[in-house]
Amino acid sequence: MNAPCTTCADALASETDSAGTPRSAWLAVGSIAVGTFAMVTTEFLPIGLLTDIGAGLQVSDGTAGLMVTMPGVLAAFAGPALIVASGRLDRRTVMVWLTALLVASNVLAAFAPNFATMLVARLLLGLCVGGFWTFAPSAATQLVPAVSQARAMSLVLAGISVATVFGVPAGALVGNLAGWRAAFGITGLLAAGVLLVQMWLLPAMPPARAIRPRDLLTPLTRRMAQVGLLTVLFLIAGHFGAYTYLKPLLQQVFGLGPGAVTALLLTYGAAGFVGTFIGGSLVARSVRTATLLAAGLLAAALLLSTVAGSGLVAAGAVVVIWGVAFGLIPVALTGWMLEAVPDAPEAGQALLVSGFQVAIASGALLGGVTVDAYGISNTMMLSGALVLVAAAIVAALGRAPGGVSLAASGR
Repeated sequence: MNAPCTTCADALASETDSAGTPRSAWLAVGSIAVGTFAMVTTEFLPIGLLTDIGAGLQVSDGTAGLMVTMPGVLAAFAGPALIVASGRLDRRTVMVWLTALLVASNVLAAFAPNFATMLVARLLLGLCVGGFWTFAPSAATQLVPAVSQARAMSLVLAGISVATVFGVPAGALVGNLAGWRAAFGITGLLAAGVLLVQMWLLPAMPPARAIRPRDLLTPLTRRMAQVGLLTVLFLIAGHFGAYTYLKPLLQQVFGLGPGAVTALLLTYGAAGFVGTFIGGSLVARSVRTATLLAAGLLAAALLLSTVAGSGLVAAGAVVVIWGVAFGLIPVALTGWMLEAVPDAPEAGQALLVSGFQVAIASGALLGGVTVDAYGISNTMMLSGALVLVAAAIVAALGRAPGGVSLAASGR
């Protein structure tokens, strides 16, 4: 898996876009983006198929929930561990093997004879999730000229939104029609196709140097990286404290039926897709502006949900604003860390992945406790307050030293 096929790739490289980026480079970026789509779809497949899988493998729904939590916990540790273990290994090889791991996870899940085997498959996925978020953004930016890097990064991260809109519902539909094993099998076939394309088109991407364990501390010594990680903890905890209960919010607070809820969940994902590309354009100008906009829109959506009343129009406004914010968040925060630690981008991404996972777990736990004790609307208010804290951190501390823009100081 080390040597790319160059004959066809060289032919594609002769075609360029208006910025001078070879067509083959964009196809390579696209292969990483589709890999992200397959990864996110695989990660969340059990959410729509939980009861079916539990019944098929003869475990309770509560036990089956481990399929969702365990990959996230492992991913928090996998990012930093894999970046050190990879050393000076060509990043093309790393991406190819991560995609191969995604294929293996899906195939093992599709044929799992018992729940223990399924958990092994999901732990393999946890390694893949941690590795993808650590290596994929920097790999995408290596494939294109500087002028196209923000666009490449947003394309890769758009896989999240596309999976939210099409991947997870499609997986649930396949599971309902042909069984949950078929859903994992089809996702595995998609990942296998991505693997073949990556082996064909990804060029050599050697790292500047091997990452040592102490290099993981580098972001913690940079003020702007510290600000970024602190922002992540409040922003992502606030988001997931509320996002976990988006469906009950639409049902109980806005009084919507199943059809309207399904339509708005799809609208949410579509708005996130749009927000991802808006974020790519904004990050190219100012990551601080992009992050402030993401936090501001998210806080507005959460707080609006508590005062907007009921009905489809009010719910639609909340969902669209929230969805756009959701799309902005990964691009803005990834761009922040890439620019805050330009000399150690993979170390920055590894800590960002860990920060995300810690914040997701903390936010979901806090949201659950608050919902049980005080109800959904109060949970939205608390989550909105956390997001406002993140916005205040960015506003007060998010300027690079000396008044120079973060983009200018980072590149």
